[in-house]
Formats: sequence, structure tokens, C-alpha cells
Amino acid sequence: MASISGKTTIDWAAFAADLAPVEVIDEPVLVRKRSRDFFWYSPILDRRLKTCFGDLVARPKSPAEMARCLSLAARHHVPVTLRGGGTGNYGQSVPMDGGLIIDTTAMGEVLEIGPDFVRVQAGCNILKLNTALKERGRELPVFPSTQDIATIGGFISGGSAGIGTVSHGMLRDAGNILEIRVLSAEETPREVVFTGEQINMIHHAWGINGVITELTLRTVPTEDWIGCIATFDSYSACYAAGMALAASHIRRKLCSTLDARIGRYFDRLKEIVPEGRPMLVTLVPRGQMEDFRTLVATNGGRIDLAMDEDERLARKLPHAFEFSYNHTTLQALKTDRKVTYLQILCPAPLNVAKIIELQAVLGDDVYMHHEFSRMGGQLVAFDLPLVRYTTDERLYQIMSLYEAHGCPASDPHSCIIEEGGMKKADYRHLAWKKRLDPLGLLNSAKSREWARVRNMAPEAIEALHQT
Repeated sequence: MASISGKTTIDWAAFAADLAPVEVIDEPVLVRKRSRDFFWYSPILDRRLKTCFGDLVARPKSPAEMARCLSLAARHHVPVTLRGGGTGNYGQSVPMDGGLIIDTTAMGEVLEIGPDFVRVQAGCNILKLNTALKERGRELPVFPSTQDIATIGGFISGGSAGIGTVSHGMLRDAGNILEIRVLSAEETPREVVFTGEQINMIHHAWGINGVITELTLRTVPTEDWIGCIATFDSYSACYAAGMALAASHIRRKLCSTLDARIGRYFDRLKEIVPEGRPMLVTLVPRGQMEDFRTLVATNGGRIDLAMDEDERLARKLPHAFEFSYNHTTLQALKTDRKVTYLQILCPAPLNVAKIIELQAVLGDDVYMHHEFSRMGGQLVAFDLPLVRYTTDERLYQIMSLYEAHGCPASDPHSCIIEEGGMKKADYRHLAWKKRLDPLGLLNSAKSREWARVRNMAPEAIEALHQT
């Protein structure tokens, strides 16, 4: 069987046979399909990654089968890329070196639901997980807008925030992730358990330094959520209302503000929410709707949509959270492939004057979109603006303008982990990569620094974190 990627030389038919009884997919069309994620949100990444493919897909159904995949990969020095639902935005699950794609979705069991925690296999679909939790009156404190497709292991490995971050903080904040079980990529895979501060050695490492098989996560009481969209006369008024909601006693699960021009992309909201008005999108407990109505009126807005889950299903509408985070970008791209997005941090303390200041310098090709969040206990906002793409240079000019006004940019147009949100190497991640992936099989092309440190001892790599 020839190499689909064109980057490997082993006998893939023999490799697939040796994997038995692990299910494999070797049909080239299907292998190429499972080599993609949502990198096409970025025109830059689309150019770079659209011709990157794996050579074989394995679908292990248990930790033992996962270990078999990793053992064989180590024996043959085969590159390995982990894949969940494939909803990452930066090419996290794209096999840049070819090789074996391990699809985790067959490892999708909810193993245990406790009074305030859940233990789950890494490949579990997040909608399935939240549905099981809601039957017990619980839910995840933070989950992605792509929960219908995404897996929990993919979210913990590749994500950092989501629906609920406005109340429960970032995924990395203490208590959200309780335990991560990981296998090493060696001929005899080892299981390592991470708890406490050590959680962040594996979380948000893009699968470069270990294979997550199981997670224990905090859960919180569920609510009778009302999905709401309020509109305002100006974006500054909308942002002020969002800031007030995020700082209020109302137990909101989401707090998003969207430039008026973004509404034109929401076909499902036509004739429900008026075009040409900035939107505040939120989830509010039924028992606090009157407080929310008062807050909106006080800030000069009006509520155009308020629906519980039964009403949503009856009207065949998307979840309110599907108009937030990067689902906003997806909604726009369905009808306009000329848009892309950025990721900007508006740090504490938040104020409306900063937004007005930025609007004056950014230009008409930037449509603001803020996600109010808790980070380190402080109220911040992530701006995920839609941008009408013209050139790469213009994208980076916009990022520079934000940074010049005190709002750091994370580059969503890079598939290199050190060039994104971190902007520098996390040598603790790389030290654990050396311990758990000594051959450098796991997604190594995504790390710029790995090539420099791969021959160092783990302790020497870790020491670089202090310098």
C-alpha cells in the first residue's frame, strides 16, 4: 500500500495487518478526510495545510488497543497524530509529517458520574457527556460551542476556554480539570497520571507530549437555561451591557457581544433578530430573567429572542451558543469565504473607552466580537473579530494595531504552538514530551523548539523554563 502522504516509506499494508484487532481505515479518500480540521478558517493555514495527509487511520476502542497502536508506531518510528472530532482551528490534528492518525472517537464511554465530578474516556463526544450529566442535574463548567462534534480529550488537549468561562474561568484554572491519564509513545507504553498543578503539563499541549486516554473533570449544577439575544443602538452600548452582565450576580453561562454587521451572516435568525443592531448573546437561568431584562433596559437595549430548550427545538433553531466563540466565524464562512478572524485579549480592567478608541483606528474591515471571560479571577474579554481578508500583511497589521493599544494578539494563523497564544516555548511541555515521547513521534512538526531540545535530558529542558 503506497504512502498517501508521500512522506513515509514503510509498508502500510503490513503495518495495518500488525495492528489487528484494532480497526483501521486505509481508503485514501477517508484518510484524507480525517487529516483535516477547521484550519480552513484561516487562509494562511489553508494554503499551508490543505495538502498534508496521514497514511493510515487507527480507531482503538480501549486503552489496551491504544497502547498497541503506540507500541507499533514506536517500533517502526512512525509519526503519530491524535484526532478527536476534528474541530480544532489551528491544524492541531493535521498530520504534517504523514504517518498514523489515531482517531479516538471509539473510546467514548462515560465511566463514572460522581456528585461533583465525571470520569470519562478521551474520545467521548461532549454533547453525549453533557446529556448524561444533565440527567443527574449536572453539566460541564466549560465546554466548546462545537460540543455536538468535539470530543472531551480534543477540547482538553487543544482548547483553553469556551461556554462557561465567563463564570468558571479558563480550563487551566484550578479545579476544572481534576485528573488526566496519559500513555507514552514507546514500544512498551507507560501510563502516567497527572493531577493538581501537573495537569497543565499536558493540558493545551496539542497532543505533542502524551496520549490522553481518560479524564476526570469537575461538574457544576445545571440550570434551566434561557438562550437570549438582546440588541442595542451602538456597539459601545452593547459592550457596556455585556460588561455589566459579566460582572453582575446573574449566573450567566455565556456573555458575547457582536458587531451589527455580523448579524447579516445569521440566516437562521432572519425575521427574529433585526439586522443592523449589535447583539448581546447569553444564557441566563430562568429564575433570573427579570434581572436580565432590567439590566438590558438600563443599558438601552431590548430583548429580541428568549427561548428555553423546548422552544428552541420546536422552532428548529440553533443553540444560542452557536452564535458565540468561533461558531460565529463558522456562521460567516458558510456564506462568505472572504472572512477570517483574529484572537485578541482585552485585559483587565475593562472599559468602554478602550473599545471606542480601537474602533477609531481599526478600519471598516474589522467586525468586533467580544467573549467576556474570567482569567485568573479577573474579568477580561477575548475579541474574536471577523476580518474581511485582503492580504496576510493586513491581518498582521491589524494585530499590531491591537497590540499598540494594549491588547495582546494570539496568532490563529499559525500551526506552530509557540507562535500562537503562548508566543514562546513551554519547556515544561517539552520536558514531558522527552519523557513520554522520546522518539519525537507525537505531532512534533507543531513545535518549533522541539528540534532544538530533543537531544537534551528532560531535566535540562525543564530548566529552560526558568530562564
